Amino acid sequence: MLTREVPFVLKDGRRALLRSPRKEDVSGLLDYLVKSAGESEFILRTPEECGKYTPESELRWVESMNASESAAVLVCEVDGRIAGNCDISRRVNQKTLHRAAVAIALLHEFWGLGIGTAMFQELIHIAEGWEGVIQMELEFVEGNSRARALYEKMGFRITGVRPDAFRLKDGSLRNEYMMIRKLAV
Repeated sequence: MLTREVPFVLKDGRRALLRSPRKEDVSGLLDYLVKSAGESEFILRTPEECGKYTPESELRWVESMNASESAAVLVCEVDGRIAGNCDISRRVNQKTLHRAAVAIALLHEFWGLGIGTAMFQELIHIAEGWEGVIQMELEFVEGNSRARALYEKMGFRITGVRPDAFRLKDGSLRNEYMMIRKLAV
């Protein structure tokens, strides 16, 4: 779905804009995918795996997300660059229509500037606009204390653990934690 544009000011004084991705963002999104994957061991994909994404496939993804009635993507634009993105998708099966899954990632240089908080405020706004959605869900990898702190600040609470869900490049295993945030009904 297409979202509203949300301008805001970063903690360092620069202006930022949350918005739906556009056709002209495809190259920047591909660059962002590779760079973000290399900056954090807590992102599901690796830089090597990003080779499967092409400008054509990324454009199809942007167009399908923007046309969806049950999902939305937001990019954060700072100084003409993609600083991060997030998405939300509503479940489509009758018994799970009350749930919405979210994901978020930012380039390292933009950590701690208020983008994550702004993104979550907008994701909550979107979820609250979907009839019947009463909870938002996400997962994070053990050791990602910055993400956990943001999620807890935004009202998410740990509800479960998936042991040894991630194997890092060094061979170590990490748990994955599930979190839920209840919405005002």
